Amino acid sequence: MEETQETPDIAGTEDERSLDIQLKDVKEETQRYLDNWRRAEADFANYKRRTDEERGESRRFASASLVINVLPILDDLERALSSLDYRLAGLTWFDGIRLIHRKLLLTLESAGVSIIESEGQAFDPRLHEAVTYTEGEDGKVMAEVQRGYKLHDRVLRPAMVVVGKGKQEEPKEEERPPEGEQESQSA
Repeated sequence: MEETQETPDIAGTEDERSLDIQLKDVKEETQRYLDNWRRAEADFANYKRRTDEERGESRRFASASLVINVLPILDDLERALSSLDYRLAGLTWFDGIRLIHRKLLLTLESAGVSIIESEGQAFDPRLHEAVTYTEGEDGKVMAEVQRGYKLHDRVLRPAMVVVGKGKQEEPKEEERPPEGEQESQSA
């Protein structure tokens, strides 16, 4: 009997190594494609969410330019109503104008417009525009010169207000020079 000694099949092991390397390369490429696909899918989901939000914002604020142009008309109507004599209140045309004013306010309100409350509030530069300062509680809005409006949560027009700057203190009697000395010092 002849003994056959098995020799390792060198060609087979090289082919297996080559196949293992190819398989590893294909797996890495597949993983890379999968990762790219997941990133693209996440990017698309973010893009879709962002465009939906922008579309919603556009719908909410599409009327902003129209409202901004209507506000001066509303101001004029309010000034006209406030300047009329109260004895005219019973006349039908006066009541008709008041109803038109109320209807305009309700229409703006239904579109998301709200009045910025000012008088007695703390001055907020995001909501108020100080036109002058007067004696009064420091940092409080003392009077409203022109009403401000917001559309949903955005300021359309800030309220023009008069802001308190504290009380002016008169010099104490001790600090004032006697009247005779004032004249001699200025001469």
